[in-house]
Amino acid sequence: MKKNLLAIAVGAAVAMPGLALADGPTVYGKVNVSLENAEFDDGVNPSEDAWELNSNASRLGVKGDFDLDVAGLKAIYQAEFEISVDDGDKSGQTFTQRNIYGGLKGGFGTLKAGKFDTPTKKAQGKIDQFNDIGGDIKNVLSGENRVSNIIQYSTPALGDLVTLNAAFIPAENNDIDGDGDPETGLADTISVSLVAEKDMFYGAISHDADMTDELITDETGTSPAIDITRVALGLKPGNFEVGALFQTAEETEADGEETSYILSGAFKIDRVKLKAQYGMTEGDVSDEEATQVSLGADYKLAKASKVYAYGTQLEFDLADTEETIFGIGMEHKF
Repeated sequence: MKKNLLAIAVGAAVAMPGLALADGPTVYGKVNVSLENAEFDDGVNPSEDAWELNSNASRLGVKGDFDLDVAGLKAIYQAEFEISVDDGDKSGQTFTQRNIYGGLKGGFGTLKAGKFDTPTKKAQGKIDQFNDIGGDIKNVLSGENRVSNIIQYSTPALGDLVTLNAAFIPAENNDIDGDGDPETGLADTISVSLVAEKDMFYGAISHDADMTDELITDETGTSPAIDITRVALGLKPGNFEVGALFQTAEETEADGEETSYILSGAFKIDRVKLKAQYGMTEGDVSDEEATQVSLGADYKLAKASKVYAYGTQLEFDLADTEETIFGIGMEHKF
């Protein structure tokens, strides 16, 4: 019975995009599937190119709000899960958690708690032209974290322009700084951002303290705590889109530091969007340098639907590895 009800709900969501139930949640989602040819070269034994079908963070979720008995106060909620369009499961699971939270919203701002993107991750705005596919900036840039046990407060838009986001994460007895003593505080990790957005302009500055990141590992293979500072800028004059991001990431208990740059641009011609992106990260201790160059084109089929083609090349100089991907795909939002 429960399976039948779920099937009916999902079917209704696909049939009616952005379905809003009466006095209930909005059911939404995205299917992004691509056919890709990938080749990996480690400098010793180059691999044969292989064809893959990828799901690219396709998702299904519900979200909404409702008035509380206190005047001007609303309850807010979201439950979003990744679905695997390609093979039906991810690591043996049909659904995997994405952004899930509950909270309150009113004239004071927004307070929410759960598992969701940090203010630093959100600070990238829409600068990443290849988000969720092979050219995603997360391949060369730390700070792209979705974390558990996070509590965040966001101010209302001040002057219809600026929003402050402040989040803290208790470590819950985990040793995040690697000193041998587990952390038990209320705000063992913090993430804050200041975002300004108006018309064609977007700008953000953010900082994470004592954040763990899977992209950065030490000689033992573990992820040390790092401090991240990020600055992002985006402009959309007419049919053009230009974005830039600068970031430093420094280990809190060691001398390792990374500097990252992202540059992106796009131009729209009727239904076609041509786009390009360059990303680079260099380490001052390891002397490792990672670069990624991506080119692509989207063709808009409808407001919430597109097909696309892209190519990306990711290189790690010190490790002497290179990965090249060419793909075609489609994305439908509902």
